[in-house]
Amino acid sequence: MLKRILPTHDSIKKSRLLSWLGPRVHDPSLWHINRRAVARGVAIGAFFGLMVPVAQIPAAAIASLFLRGNLWIAAVSTLVSNPFTYAPIYYFAYRLGASLIGAPVPQHAANLSHDAVSQAWISQITDLWAWISGIGQPLVLGMLLMALSGATIGYWGARLFWRYKVISKRRRLLHARVLRQAH
Repeated sequence: MLKRILPTHDSIKKSRLLSWLGPRVHDPSLWHINRRAVARGVAIGAFFGLMVPVAQIPAAAIASLFLRGNLWIAAVSTLVSNPFTYAPIYYFAYRLGASLIGAPVPQHAANLSHDAVSQAWISQITDLWAWISGIGQPLVLGMLLMALSGATIGYWGARLFWRYKVISKRRRLLHARVLRQAH
């Protein structure tokens, strides 16, 4: 199904937009659907989707070039964080980081909605030093741990899902073969 949507290797070679990347963009791992490239793409996308708050897709694409992950899967996997999930992700990341470094969680932060937390976070950015010493350290630590965990879970989850699909396809073919031989 995905092969109909994805560009062909020849169209990628002829693309003027991608010519600046040179021979690296012609690596088959970036475009083919196979278990290793897809698993790497999911891991890269999950990492940058949970770690980097801006320019996630370009960051994942650049990492895919060097780590030989599927470029399209990496780009789509960054969408684990989106405008609907930013507030819960950052709130949980802050709470996780604060609990690990022993930073006090402000009482008012425990009772705020996710939107209020994201607005409070945005208002803290105006004073960079206050942000780094206050909410920044726990937030960055929590985001890093969540990104590493998400990448690990994404990688092994994609590998296990791929394995499940291969085994179920083999079982269906074997079952069909047995039925043909019985008749």
